[in-house]
Amino acid sequence: MDEVLQEADVISLHPVLDKTTFHLINKETLSRMKKEAILVNCSRGPVIDEVALVEHLKENPMFRVGLDVFEDEPYMKPGLADMKNAIVVPHIASASKWTREGMATLAALNVLGKIKGYPVWSDPNRVEPFLNENVRPPAASPSIVNAKVLGLPVSKL
Repeated sequence: MDEVLQEADVISLHPVLDKTTFHLINKETLSRMKKEAILVNCSRGPVIDEVALVEHLKENPMFRVGLDVFEDEPYMKPGLADMKNAIVVPHIASASKWTREGMATLAALNVLGKIKGYPVWSDPNRVEPFLNENVRPPAASPSIVNAKVLGLPVSKL
């Protein structure tokens, strides 16, 4: 990771949040990045130490950051919203009509699948098999991809 921090012009963060990624980007890691780098957080707010980030942005006006997630959502650390080298936008990834319809369909399939005796998917961080037609979903769990094959009533598919 040290080489990436030192050499990258753009760093886009996408990790899950756990004890190993909490404040993954902090005062020390920020200091190793290029002074004109661009940092984008597309994962969870606490992956970045926002207090350290605000200080780094003040000290390095050519460093830029793009955020739609915050450490203490829905709040931002003082000063972050005022930084000219920070773009902060509302977190709306799951608020699109397409995403909400997919979430509702998947939730309904989970309930119907359980009623019909299928096991419930136990890994909430692994949803790709349920949404991508190019990835084979578990045969025993209902999903948007295999609902018709399992005989589950689904509209709009």
